[in-house]
Amino acid sequence: MFKKDEKSDTGLYIVGWCILAALLLLGVFLHITGMNLSTLLGPCALHALTGLYCPGCGGTRALRALFAGQFVQAFVYHPFVPFIAVCGTWFMISQTVERISRGKVKIAMHFREVYMWIALGIIIINFLVKNLALVIWHVDLMAL
Repeated sequence: MFKKDEKSDTGLYIVGWCILAALLLLGVFLHITGMNLSTLLGPCALHALTGLYCPGCGGTRALRALFAGQFVQAFVYHPFVPFIAVCGTWFMISQTVERISRGKVKIAMHFREVYMWIALGIIIINFLVKNLALVIWHVDLMAL
């Protein structure tokens, strides 16, 4: 039912290291320049035009909260970010351990389509909850 796909694991492993390098470089750049990540990205066009949140709204704030160790706040801003952080961290650590041990320590997390479906579900539910709370109950969850 669940067979290993070595190509997918290897590709994701390489992409994971590239993402880690990019985040490190971005962090160094922001630290040196004193710039804010929100300044680089600008406001959300959908939110500016309609007042509603797009499916990605809150991602930057969630990332900032996650780096500050505020895991609950990161989850409130956008639950996709902590989900990816946990899954991505375990994937990279477990793949690295298995690769360094040359397969002797079999703990590697492997790519499964279900993880993508869970991520998509999180994004859709987040989008619906934030906008329904805003429109129906006039509660701005992003302002908490």
